[in-house]
Amino acid sequence: MSGMYRDFLEMSYEELEEKNLALKDERKARTDIGKLQEARLKDLTDTKGIKAVTVLFSDLEGRLHMLDYDRKFLVGSYDNLTFDGSSIRGFTAQKESDLRLGVDWSAFYWTPADVFGPGKVIVFGEVIDKNGSPYAADLRGILKQYAGEQFKSNGYTLNAANEIEGFLFDGVDAEQSFIKTGSFEYVNGGGYYHSLPGDPLREFIDTSAEIQRAMGFENEKDHPEVAPSQFEINYTYGEVVAAADQIQLYKLICRQVATQMGMTATFLPKPVTGVNGSGMHTNVSITKDKKNLMFDAAGEEKMSKFGWDFIDRILTHGNDLCLLFNASVNAYRRLDPHFEAPNQIKASATDRGSMVRIPLGNEKSARVEVRSVGPDANPYAVLYSVFKTGLDGETSTIENLRQADRYLPDNIYTAIEDFRKADWTSKLLGEDVKTRYADLKQASADRCAKLLGTIVKTPEIQYHHDVYNQLLWGQF
Repeated sequence: MSGMYRDFLEMSYEELEEKNLALKDERKARTDIGKLQEARLKDLTDTKGIKAVTVLFSDLEGRLHMLDYDRKFLVGSYDNLTFDGSSIRGFTAQKESDLRLGVDWSAFYWTPADVFGPGKVIVFGEVIDKNGSPYAADLRGILKQYAGEQFKSNGYTLNAANEIEGFLFDGVDAEQSFIKTGSFEYVNGGGYYHSLPGDPLREFIDTSAEIQRAMGFENEKDHPEVAPSQFEINYTYGEVVAAADQIQLYKLICRQVATQMGMTATFLPKPVTGVNGSGMHTNVSITKDKKNLMFDAAGEEKMSKFGWDFIDRILTHGNDLCLLFNASVNAYRRLDPHFEAPNQIKASATDRGSMVRIPLGNEKSARVEVRSVGPDANPYAVLYSVFKTGLDGETSTIENLRQADRYLPDNIYTAIEDFRKADWTSKLLGEDVKTRYADLKQASADRCAKLLGTIVKTPEIQYHHDVYNQLLWGQF
């Protein structure tokens, strides 16, 4: 259809960045949600050319879902949005399917028309249970509630930054085609930091970085990673819910850019044997009255007692949390010590094989880095479990906890067993959501070869939660 009569909103990247950074400042300042709602509804009403609002939410496994609402409809009905929860894996049963979708007005973004379509803006949604409380299987809502309680009770601001690695492969839908090809095709044969200015990997990184900058990510650096066709695009710290939202947007942007270039961006932790896998190193800190509670100039590795206690609790529950951090069959290929795998349940300032690393830092940058997280994990589950465990978990009495000879599971079956039997995961998620999550992981695992072996097997791609195929799953 001809577009000659259409006049939908399109903004320059410079204008988008300015507007999105202003929204980000409002979010950082914890502006009253009523004021944000009023301002965003005015934007939607007064800004010419907006045709639809895309509302985003994530399921229990972290898969991103998107619903487009007509602008006029959303303005008039934002407080009465419902959807069928039984269609979302890990959500409600068919007999109790209706759930409500709230709008988180603090998580509003102006979007590039060439990526999301002209006339569209996006906002994150909150899944609400029938009684009006955050829905227990919507871990974004649970994370937001926990972060709010920590700020209200203790004055803590929970901060996070994630270093998300991925691979760029030739061809659209390369993951879905793996069943036919049995392999992925690199678009770049270089390696760490190496990519010629005009090659496909560099163009992909440059384009993705431009979009993230326009959406207020505040980029820091980007580069090819160690493996061929591997990439990493880094951006600044954020409050924990905003940081988790940005992970979802990062992956969405990368996938969309790759598709537009006739390629596939994948966040499988280990899509190719023989080269380094992809991780999502998770850097966290806590501030109170603008003071970084992780830092102590006189402390061991300049880490405060508060910080070391936080680390000790993470190490204590390392095996309990492994299934949340490494959420797929494929993730356990990455936990291979031959490729800088962070599979040792210990803490170190220098050893990159440690589950937890203490990066070199100062009063501003001191932080805890949890390295054993796969890029396909649910970011809300990861950050919620890291902070709640670090603050509220137990501390083991085993000797030499920080350097003990302990290892994360090397297969998903052991991780599922550890997760199911742990008392801590019941306290973390509640028995119902814990069981739902474990059952989803069990179902994926049972459709794959039980022993990993040395080559990537088709089922671990085919039944990966990010490569969802309803027709395929419907056969079981």
